[in-house]
Amino acid sequence: MLGTTRRVYRTAVALDAAIYHLHDPELIPAGLQLKRLGKQVVFDSHEDVPKQLLGKTYLGPLGRRLLPGAFAIAERHACHRFDGIVAATPTIRDKFIRINRHTIDVNNFPLLGELGATQADASWSEKRRQVCYVGGIAASRGAREIVHACALLTSDARLSLAGAPSEPGLMEELRRTGGWSRVDELGFVDRAGVRDVMRRSMAGLVTLHPLVNYLDALPVKMFEYMAAGIPVIASGFPLWRSIVEGNGCGLCVDPLDPGAIAKAVDFLVTHPDAARRMGQNGRRAVLHHYNWSSEEKKLCGFYAALA
Repeated sequence: MLGTTRRVYRTAVALDAAIYHLHDPELIPAGLQLKRLGKQVVFDSHEDVPKQLLGKTYLGPLGRRLLPGAFAIAERHACHRFDGIVAATPTIRDKFIRINRHTIDVNNFPLLGELGATQADASWSEKRRQVCYVGGIAASRGAREIVHACALLTSDARLSLAGAPSEPGLMEELRRTGGWSRVDELGFVDRAGVRDVMRRSMAGLVTLHPLVNYLDALPVKMFEYMAAGIPVIASGFPLWRSIVEGNGCGLCVDPLDPGAIAKAVDFLVTHPDAARRMGQNGRRAVLHHYNWSSEEKKLCGFYAALA
């Protein structure tokens, strides 16, 4: 956060660009320095950092009480001076538009065709009696609950677990959990591997915990499952429920209840026709709305206005 940011700033100055687009909060001071050099600076807020800090248990009670407010003040000061803000969700956009009127949301929706979204009908002949989780493996992302849920399954379903752990010791703990015998640990997989995992699976899990920084998030994995034509088993947050149930593309559960997760997995694995219909609905929603094509136009238009 110190040495690297200084190197980023020196490289940015050497490039002598017209517009700088900063992605990480720790680069905000570098953005202010670039503004003083007469450059145009855009800040990309992919998360609501003050809310995110509230969920960082390692900060301790005092840190969680003081740091979010302090960061929010610094963020407002800087972002008011920047030439524009790109927000990753409409909720984050609504926060920043009060600070800087040159704010848009550019949602991280999937590319059409990358995971099968342009196919007329996903082939269910390749499906196995399995569901998948693809992404960072962390306690806050429901890793413990989904493995525990595997021990409660009444069907013969298995879990394909694809991703790298973000917490030391977590994988060792999961391997000692009763449901681990139902888990196929794949480790980190590339994009082709992600496509293969989803092609073989009958549903995708995105059961993040109800932390304040997740409630209004739009996790790309949810839309990638939809793009791949498989139903979603998602946390029942109001925003996520409106997407999943509103499009009839999956089931919403209490992410802290392994029994509810197991019940959803059992239903989809033992009702393949219903799972297939949900998958078709999700793919249709991606084709019509939740895709990168529309977001790309917004971003290019935003840059054109700055230029």
